[in-house]
Amino acid sequence: MAEQVQPPKSQDSLVQMVASMQLSKPLDSSSASTGSGAVGSDLGAAPFDICMGNSKGIFKLNRPLHEINKEKRLRERELSNSAAPPQRLRPGMVLLKNFLKLDDQVEIIKLCRELGVGTGGFYQPGYREGGKNWDPDSRSYGDIRPFDGAQPPQMPQELTKFVEEAIKASHDFLKQRGKGATEPSVELPQMSPDICIVNFYTTGGKLGLHQDKDEDESSLEKRLPVVSFSLGDTAEFLYGDDRDVDKASKIKLESGDVLIFGGQSRLIFHGVSGIMPKSAPLMVTDKANLRPGRLNLTFRQHKYEP
Repeated sequence: MAEQVQPPKSQDSLVQMVASMQLSKPLDSSSASTGSGAVGSDLGAAPFDICMGNSKGIFKLNRPLHEINKEKRLRERELSNSAAPPQRLRPGMVLLKNFLKLDDQVEIIKLCRELGVGTGGFYQPGYREGGKNWDPDSRSYGDIRPFDGAQPPQMPQELTKFVEEAIKASHDFLKQRGKGATEPSVELPQMSPDICIVNFYTTGGKLGLHQDKDEDESSLEKRLPVVSFSLGDTAEFLYGDDRDVDKASKIKLESGDVLIFGGQSRLIFHGVSGIMPKSAPLMVTDKANLRPGRLNLTFRQHKYEP
């Protein structure tokens, strides 16, 4: 994820967008130290398309529909028979494996693509900018991006619905797991997302360990969770109690996985150590035409209102 406070530091290929939606596009390692080298300009003003399209008369030959449908049936059978159960990685941190269905993944990718090529869409964040409508001078979110005057797009209700379903699923899992200890809504507080940051990593993308702590103080005090969707290629995700990479735990976030961290884990350090090329489900890449890489959406509630 590219975050509002840039860690040391997002490397090789990151693109971003905030919403209410914030999106970002790839930042390569050669330009990272200066914040330059974005597609079109150093502020990423040029549109970035996360999906591969035809151009200059070059056409991509899609696989036959019967092959795609066969793989879809096999994949759905595999997920229904042997899907990994949810995991409580630590107090306040839950991983929902394969939570987003294949068709839902395609829907989300296409939705992000439409938003990303429009006004206020994907841009390449330099270190000073830190993120799409995140103002480094005031250290606050704004309605207008200071570098180009664009207003980030509003968050679609479809995305809000997926977030609500994920939080409910995590609460159900914690309750079943429970042993009568902490109430699920205490371990992972309820959250109504009003900000979504969308990042795209190419296959060389990385992000250093950092904390998500630039929401309003009321949100941080309530430890309202961050909800993260992974789509496309698999990410090697690091997390821990400090910025020491050697002490960090590592998990793989695959396409369709949802990671939630709040409560005691709200301020964990986390990052991406690498992207695994060609690991995305073919059904997702074929139907959505997603570029090689990982699309990541992170949702949070900027301000808590009782």
